[in-house]
Amino acid sequence: MGPIDWNIEGSDGNARAGTLKTRRSMIETPVFMPVGTQGSVKGVSFDLLENEIDARIILGNTYHLFLRPGVDVIREMGGLHRFTSWKRSFLTDSGGFQVFSLTDLRKLTEDGVEFRSHIDGSSQFLSPEISMEIQAALGSEIVMAFDECPPGDAGHEATKNSLALTIRWAERSKARFQALQKEGADAGRARDGDPLGDSSDSSKDLSGEQALFGIIQGAGHHDLRRESLERTVAIGFDGYAIGGLSVGEEKAVMYEVLENITPSMPTDAPRYLMGVGTPEDLLEAISHGVDMFDCVMPTRNGRTGGAFTSTGKLNIRNARYTRDESPLDTDCGCTVCRRYSRAYLRHLYNAGEMSAAILLSQHNLYFYLKLMKKARAAILGGGFEEFKADFIARTVENDRVPV
Repeated sequence: MGPIDWNIEGSDGNARAGTLKTRRSMIETPVFMPVGTQGSVKGVSFDLLENEIDARIILGNTYHLFLRPGVDVIREMGGLHRFTSWKRSFLTDSGGFQVFSLTDLRKLTEDGVEFRSHIDGSSQFLSPEISMEIQAALGSEIVMAFDECPPGDAGHEATKNSLALTIRWAERSKARFQALQKEGADAGRARDGDPLGDSSDSSKDLSGEQALFGIIQGAGHHDLRRESLERTVAIGFDGYAIGGLSVGEEKAVMYEVLENITPSMPTDAPRYLMGVGTPEDLLEAISHGVDMFDCVMPTRNGRTGGAFTSTGKLNIRNARYTRDESPLDTDCGCTVCRRYSRAYLRHLYNAGEMSAAILLSQHNLYFYLKLMKKARAAILGGGFEEFKADFIARTVENDRVPV
């Protein structure tokens, strides 16, 4: 086995059900990855993520961890797994999206990006090589290449120039990644048998058993998406991500890009749609052959009183739930729905109790990961399109509050 072992277990049309094995997890796909920006999923403990929600992989944010607590601290603490006590897999993004969202605080060059920290205003620099070095020190199972993410409405010429830079950075990312992996393997730094870390020597680098994913860009321009795909595949990666979607473009544009690009993506590698999205977005992407997802939506909605249910999204702040004794979702098996009423959760939210955001976030993540398990079962059973249509009929058309 290499750094990851990818197998497709079954398909239904273009929808795929697979298994992605890392050194720490057996991940069944389609999979939703909770976002752990600071090495922590907002409001939800790792105990719940492991034992009730059964998240096999979560996403860590290279940009934020680079700025705080800093890569040296994490390296000295034995890597991201030991530092956080997360026993399962991490995927770390490259930091590119976060840097490029700082439009007024960055300077883009061929070498990389100079930017001002959002924490203290200090001058910082990220490049493909530095991003790979940070992610090697973090020790995540899946590493993302450093890319530029143009806005969804970027013009053709601007997108073409951005794409060319992303390809050059992808080549540099892979070259530095391979060198780091060789150094890690040669030094024997990737250890087995330790559930939290790879080495008892916390000063050591944790690279050596990581997979690298390339990122396909091109905004809403189909010809540039195809060019990006061809050139990224030519470089060669362990998996392929679709970036630059859900960044302000119309939803129809996102669906058109998926329909246009996924049939040409390698079938023997996992496909990851970055930063997406609503439950119906996930099902639509699965129908086009996407395997992996992440998004802040479950926890962000939880913090603002939004709950995803099998009959649509509800806002727990609504006065209609003041005396509602029913659970958030009668079709949900999470501990929140088994124990608490809508009336009580509304009371907690309106009283400003932090437990309201925690409980709603917990339910939402359970709902998302359970949806992925149901989608997988439908694919393996040959009824995915019927499952998707039924879900959309029961939720999207009946949503009480726009998502």
